[in-house]
Amino acid sequence: MGPELTVLILAALLQVVTFVIYAIPANLELGMGYTLSARDREPTRQMSDRTARLGRAMNNMFEALILFGIAALVIQTTDQSTPYTALLAWVFLAARIAYIPAYAYGLRPGRSLIWLMGFIATVLMLIAALF
Repeated sequence: MGPELTVLILAALLQVVTFVIYAIPANLELGMGYTLSARDREPTRQMSDRTARLGRAMNNMFEALILFGIAALVIQTTDQSTPYTALLAWVFLAARIAYIPAYAYGLRPGRSLIWLMGFIATVLMLIAALF
């Protein structure tokens, strides 16, 4: 398995961790009655700002994984892995790791710059996959 797929698996595991660090406080703040329900209506209690930001960070990771996953799979299956694409994959993962606390603590403009770093790494991987 190449480094790009290794990073893809690690990023997926990071998504699991992100889900857990969001789900625990969300369940505590909203109550099990709501979180176990069909959620047909808005909750009667609000989540804290930090918990809500963790939820948005989790959703953003799903979005980021789509593009990164495409890049990693194409590079791996077409045998185009290079030190450059491997570096870009690791940059993506480092950015995603840094993004979670940056978003949770509302760091501005740090959160956006960290997101941009991961996004650029992904776009460069997609471009590299074309050649």
